[in-house]
Amino acid sequence: MAEQWVFWPVALLSLGSAFVMIITPNAVRSALALVVNFFTLAVFYVLLEAHFLAAVQIIVYAGAIMVLFLFVIMFVGVDRNEDLTESIALQRIVTLLAGGGLAALTVFTVRAAFNAVPFQGLEEANAAGNVQALGRVLFNRYLLPFEVTSLLLVVAAIGAMVIGKRRHPDRIDTEDEDA
Repeated sequence: MAEQWVFWPVALLSLGSAFVMIITPNAVRSALALVVNFFTLAVFYVLLEAHFLAAVQIIVYAGAIMVLFLFVIMFVGVDRNEDLTESIALQRIVTLLAGGGLAALTVFTVRAAFNAVPFQGLEEANAAGNVQALGRVLFNRYLLPFEVTSLLLVVAAIGAMVIGKRRHPDRIDTEDEDA
């Protein structure tokens, strides 16, 4: 019963911060709204008695990943004005149709999942401990997606370094001439 008193305000805060993140034109404010959303997800993990995931959520996502996001935002520049004119005809209509289709597919999938399998509780899954259960599932059933995700993160980091290292052709440093 007490969980509901925590869940509903945090759920509203989570939805609100996600909405603010999407509609805010300022990239820094959007990133800060994403940090709030990461913290609300950590609260949800605590409510589900997944304390390890809550700690990882705060340390890795709200800490490391958001520092990286803010670094990239500051590196790229927040004062730059983007051209918001549509370059593709009917882009908004296609986007709204695709978004509606994705929302309908999500609702269908969630309803089918809840109708097919009754909820058994977390006691059986966490019998040996939450960290052991997470490790067993992550490194047995989801090993390939885990490794593909790590490879994509490494490629993204290398791409960010390559893009960040590029210099403008008009600006040539003396160090580059010597090399």
